[in-house]
Amino acid sequence: MIVMKFGGTSVESQEAIARVTKIVGDHSHRRPVVVVSAMAKTTNELLDVGREAAAGRREHALAIVHRLRTHHLNHALQLAGAGAADLERYIRTHFEWLEELVKGLSIVGELSPRSMDAIASVGERVSSLIVTFALRAARIPVQHIDARRVIVTDDRFTQAAPIFDQTYARLKEELSLVARSAVVVMGGFIGATRDGQTTTLGRGGSDYSAAIVGAGLDAEEIQIWTDVDGMLTADPRIVTGAHRVKSISFAEAAEMAYFGAKVLHPATVLPAVEKNIPVVILNSRRSDAGGTRITSETMPSTNPVKSISSKRGITIINIHSTRMLMAHGFLRRIFEIFDRYETSVDMVSTSEVSVSLTLDNTENLDDILRELRTFAEVSIEADQAIICLVGENIRHTPGIAGRAFSVLNQNNIRMISQGASLLNLGFVVADSDVPTAVSALHNEFFSELDPAVFD
Repeated sequence: MIVMKFGGTSVESQEAIARVTKIVGDHSHRRPVVVVSAMAKTTNELLDVGREAAAGRREHALAIVHRLRTHHLNHALQLAGAGAADLERYIRTHFEWLEELVKGLSIVGELSPRSMDAIASVGERVSSLIVTFALRAARIPVQHIDARRVIVTDDRFTQAAPIFDQTYARLKEELSLVARSAVVVMGGFIGATRDGQTTTLGRGGSDYSAAIVGAGLDAEEIQIWTDVDGMLTADPRIVTGAHRVKSISFAEAAEMAYFGAKVLHPATVLPAVEKNIPVVILNSRRSDAGGTRITSETMPSTNPVKSISSKRGITIINIHSTRMLMAHGFLRRIFEIFDRYETSVDMVSTSEVSVSLTLDNTENLDDILRELRTFAEVSIEADQAIICLVGENIRHTPGIAGRAFSVLNQNNIRMISQGASLLNLGFVVADSDVPTAVSALHNEFFSELDPAVFD
């Protein structure tokens, strides 16, 4: 059994879903469980529906609902063949329910996290039905499962966490038998509390859903189908001619994802790591492209670096102790503030009297700065970026930092950090320097390639 997850761009149109149908058919002998995202951009529009309705702009919210319904019907019905009438009825029912919710929210004038999840779930609920009918029309045995029946979560709406023991038990009970004789299709991103309230796993949660399903069913492989050929040696929007990485370790993939690689949601690898299930990144537009295989083992490589990630829109906070030397508890006081505002820190650098750290989420920055300034001098630097070299060989290869900094001699490096895992070497530069810096590093570390690892 395998799990095949298709992202929003892989199900964005009639043509895209037709490609998905063929790909699933080609893999039907492996007993796939198919997890799908909402059609591209749908979730953002659904969230706009909720916000507009709660703000009293009912007609605008209803206009968005109408546009979404029309878009889904236009791209779905020709795929469904003889089932078109049934599929149309299902789609219209979902959007009629959404219209009623919009009318209620416009009266109440408030959008709760619970209502937000109910609205956001519509995208995956509808797209999974469309894919189911497309497979049925292609004469592929298929069974639709509502993800809310099997993904059990807590009640932290918009950022729900799965309750793994109950989820795994339900997956085995509901899916194992069905998957022996039919392709199972379900929506990603969504689940439900134990009492049946709809929840979502947070943005990017469809990848996480796929990993949870794979772990719960002890799948032999989890495939993440997207619109790129796999993980690359650098962001192709920055570096022309970035190379595909054929194989990397779970640890390397997690570092790449955390420091900017958009192909993989960072949490995806966690259930897979626990069950030692390979994750494969593949391109639904080029199904023969090869992809990237992520496993627990590290593929030996003559290249010390596997990839260069970049995370933009970073803010540096410089915190200086108001005493000559940092007093006992200074660091604890700093990080208690970030914990209180649920704000993650990417990189930290310390000296005897100061601490510098980076954030990518500045939502609570003003409150954080106000509290820090009660016991320290604080300054900020906006419009920064983290560039990170990732690779298992970094820890074993002398001179990596020297090589990196020798090609960055025209850039002002604000911070330097080697992760505790020793898998990454990161530094902060001005956001405007990212294109030239990443290109220079790519030329330095990927002028020659190990053919066993790179394509």
